[in-house]
Amino acid sequence: MAQNIEKPSAPIGVIGNGLMGMACARRLADAGYRISGYDVDPAKSAAVAALGGSAATSVAEIARNCRTVVIAVFNTDQVDASIEELLAALPADAPALTAICVSTCDPDRIEALARRLPTNRLRYIEMPVSGTSEQAAQGVALGLVGGDPAAADAVRDVLDALCPRRHHLGAAGNGGRAKLAINLILGINRAAMAEGLVFAERMGLDPGAFLKVAKDSAAYSQIMDIKGDKMIAGDFTPHGKIAQTLKDFNLMLELAQRLKQQLPLTTTYTDIVEGNMKHGEAELDNAAVIQEIRRRVR
Repeated sequence: MAQNIEKPSAPIGVIGNGLMGMACARRLADAGYRISGYDVDPAKSAAVAALGGSAATSVAEIARNCRTVVIAVFNTDQVDASIEELLAALPADAPALTAICVSTCDPDRIEALARRLPTNRLRYIEMPVSGTSEQAAQGVALGLVGGDPAAADAVRDVLDALCPRRHHLGAAGNGGRAKLAINLILGINRAAMAEGLVFAERMGLDPGAFLKVAKDSAAYSQIMDIKGDKMIAGDFTPHGKIAQTLKDFNLMLELAQRLKQQLPLTTTYTDIVEGNMKHGEAELDNAAVIQEIRRRVR
């Protein structure tokens, strides 16, 4: 018989209430947790309140009122800033706060951040998520955990609510390293599918019928299920934005340069996404790579 787990009296904070932050907020609310959201855009925090939570007016308010915080901001600089603000506002007599970061970040910087944090004040767990925001909201995305196993175990119930499927990859930084390598494969698969759809279309094949055949072929990948119909329909409602994709791929190239490793397919895909950006498509779903591929005619 399943145990009824008593939920903590303090709300769980969610810093960053964009696509992934809202997916996390929905997961927590559905699991019965009280939530408090903060975003630099008050309208996004109001969306957390609409789930039955509350809208915080600052990171400091989150630090004062919450003992567990989910960080879902855009990049590493914003993660650093959020952690510093949490530490600065944490009451001196408060028990250690646990921060669970689901953002995709520079793993070397996250490793350094985790090492310098006073663990008696703030325990840091990274858990970037492999999957779209929609998959995260449905609970089928994969969590890539890095950090102290004891700290992760202490908030196991929260991690279960966020990502029932997850792997612990060791020290902080390793979750981000795995996420970037996975995103590299995903992005190139997206581009390959988009290019194949455009090629089939140019040859006179019906793209919808072709996609069904492709799914039944040796070329099949999960990306066909997730992004194929969106590409064909031109439905670019974002579940993962072009701007986020470019941020991640630039991170990959920066890391590869440090490692003295060429990533030729990553370089090509980055060039394609930069084309999307130049055409004002930053906020569209990353399925919009098909738009840029269609534009590349001789």
